[in-house]
Amino acid sequence: MRHLLFAGGIMSASILLAPSLSIVQSETPNETAPLIEGIPQPTIWQNAPASWKVEGGQMLTITAGKQTDWFVSPMGDSHRNNSPRFLFKPAADFLLSAKVNVGFRSQWDAGALVLYESDSLWAKLCFENTIEKRTAIVSVVTRDASDDSSSIEMTGPSVYLKIAKSGPAIFFYASQDGQSWKIIRTFSLGKTHNLLVGFSSQSPVGDGATTVFSDIRYAPRTVNLWLGK
Repeated sequence: MRHLLFAGGIMSASILLAPSLSIVQSETPNETAPLIEGIPQPTIWQNAPASWKVEGGQMLTITAGKQTDWFVSPMGDSHRNNSPRFLFKPAADFLLSAKVNVGFRSQWDAGALVLYESDSLWAKLCFENTIEKRTAIVSVVTRDASDDSSSIEMTGPSVYLKIAKSGPAIFFYASQDGQSWKIIRTFSLGKTHNLLVGFSSQSPVGDGATTVFSDIRYAPRTVNLWLGK
């Protein structure tokens, strides 16, 4: 069972977030917890990062430790679930986007926007250093096993990623400039009751990776999925 790190203790992932819960602390109890403008509380860490910081209320940095990943091999030969994830409970319909900059060093280093319903039902949209050592958009939808799809290659050190949900439908998008968006994937996680959304960094075969999320925007409203707004 996945455990969630809240301020003041540990709770099971099967427990629904309640408004009375306080914001999560980092692994160092005396540090100030992340506060991001526009992101509702309470927030949680799923797996502690090597480090994190928030600057200006709109820039979140997450450093993943050595050999951290979130993937269930469809070949049944591996199951990794130790990447740090900073999550919150969204509205039933919502939009979440961010500019994502990753300090790529090793194969499969990535920064991602993520969705979590349970340990066997989740998804992530990544800016990743692929097996070909090229930066690209990669999406993973997991229903017991992970369905991994490599999409468009990107240029430059950063991209914009976006998730939008309307009813059961979920769309993933990517953009080079934050203005012109390309649909990467459309899917559904079915009926969700405890859905969380947020930010993650990973370094599956490396010694760690730092991801900076800036221009973070969350809107609790129904959007036109085909337009992404």
